Amino acid sequence: MNKLEMISALKKEANISKSEAARVVQIFFDSMADALVEDERIEIRGLCSFFIKNYKSYTGRNPKTGEKVQISPKKLPFFKCGKELRERVNKTA
Repeated sequence: MNKLEMISALKKEANISKSEAARVVQIFFDSMADALVEDERIEIRGLCSFFIKNYKSYTGRNPKTGEKVQISPKKLPFFKCGKELRERVNKTA
């Protein structure tokens, strides 16, 4: 499912206009992104959680040349599946 399909599903289920559904989805995504930028954990019980992992600086290698390269510290978002979602997905398998 992509963003457009999500908007269509919300429009149909909530019986609202496409522009209203698009706004709701955009607010949801923007709120999640803003929370992650602030290093906040997002937890949707039974579905999933999102959190930020911090990585320190380290020395890596350029695979083409083999030369050493200093990798800067970085933050990456992570997704963790909830128990109920995991069970629901495995039930259909």
